[in-house]
Amino acid sequence: NSTLRNPLTDKNTYFPTVHGDLTASSNFMNVTDILTLQTILVGDSGVGKTSLLVQFDQGKFIPGSFSATVGIGFTNKVVTVDNINVKLQIWDTAGQERFRSVTHAYYRDAQALLLLYDITSKSSFDNTRAWLTEIHEYAQNDVVIMLLGNKSDMISSRMVRRDEGERLAREYGVPFMETSAKTGVNVDLVFKAVAKELKHRAAQLPNEPKFHIHEFIQTQKKESSCCSFL
Repeated sequence: NSTLRNPLTDKNTYFPTVHGDLTASSNFMNVTDILTLQTILVGDSGVGKTSLLVQFDQGKFIPGSFSATVGIGFTNKVVTVDNINVKLQIWDTAGQERFRSVTHAYYRDAQALLLLYDITSKSSFDNTRAWLTEIHEYAQNDVVIMLLGNKSDMISSRMVRRDEGERLAREYGVPFMETSAKTGVNVDLVFKAVAKELKHRAAQLPNEPKFHIHEFIQTQKKESSCCSFL
């Protein structure tokens, strides 16, 4: 992965590395051993979509503002779920209105959509309803949707209460978490939960119990809290 300075804006521009090349890894026996699943990050510009992706991809936060995503970009990352390799193809979309038509074109092929807002920006939270309307209009009926309140580390600047996010998520029947692309809080859990949900949908064994993403998230958060990780 490389992070370059944009000479016009003097801001970071993220160029993600594509992970999980089957020809370069001895961990994969053949292409049938891996599930490829498409996930899209959506939300207003500036809510931290690219930073969340970098944290998941590289395990680090790069100080300074990224230049706004233009159009759409993606990275692949392989995670192991119940001994099955799942390749998440993660699309990072532009939040600006002028790029919405580009984003819409990718909705129909997405298996999961992560909708982010910034807990320090009330407008980004208010706009989630418009994003959800677009998702229901353009995405598949059974797409996995998760609502994420990002920048949870910025407690002193909080403008959106946690219970407001929880209430909205309940209204739309979607899982909810607050995340921090800076500290990494809940970032891995977001993608782990999505990968497990999609894996169970695609390759659930006959005697395997049904997977409930809401329950899984709550259980994982409680376990992490008990271990003082959160």
